[in-house]
Amino acid sequence: ENRDYAITVQSDIVEGLQGATVTNELLPKLKEVEAKWPLGYSIQVAGAVEESSKGQGSIAAGVPIMLFITFTLLMLQLHSFSRAMLVFLTGPLGIAGVAGALILLGRPFGFVALLGVIALMGMIQRNSVILIDQIEQDRAQGIPAWDAIVESAVRRVRAVALRAAAGVLATIPLSRSVFWGPMAVAIMGGLIVATLLTLLALPAMYAAWFRVRRE
Repeated sequence: ENRDYAITVQSDIVEGLQGATVTNELLPKLKEVEAKWPLGYSIQVAGAVEESSKGQGSIAAGVPIMLFITFTLLMLQLHSFSRAMLVFLTGPLGIAGVAGALILLGRPFGFVALLGVIALMGMIQRNSVILIDQIEQDRAQGIPAWDAIVESAVRRVRAVALRAAAGVLATIPLSRSVFWGPMAVAIMGGLIVATLLTLLALPAMYAAWFRVRRE
């Protein structure tokens, strides 16, 4: 870079560790060494860690556009700002499951895990659309709003649970991978927690939003 002379030091890491983890442990010690060097000499991190940082930056730049497109599609599907907003707000419900699964299994939250969180939000919102759509269908048939909320949640338990189970089972083979493991673990933990919260929290949010009271 800038036509400066450079010495590249690289190595493999033991199985089960991530490059970012090793870098974070070594970098403070390397900075101590760098401080003793003459002016003009420096230590720079490159390789997979550098590319991961660039990838996270590109994702962060595209997040506003992604959120706008997602909300627009929900509006087109549900034909209602209020219902689209309810579904949109269920996206972060799996964050607790993601954090718990990563901590429990000792996986780092890096670029790959971030990709899993983005995919997870789409899965959660898809399940929420199923539940909201069932409530609206029941209300259109003349069922009282409170009964429609309760009965829809009960009837859609199987559909939502099976979709979540399919997603969890599909990621199990990747969970042991050093590279893709954090993404798989994030999706698994997030889906399990988000499925339970969706079936409980979303009906409550719907009732509160539209001020539905038990008759």
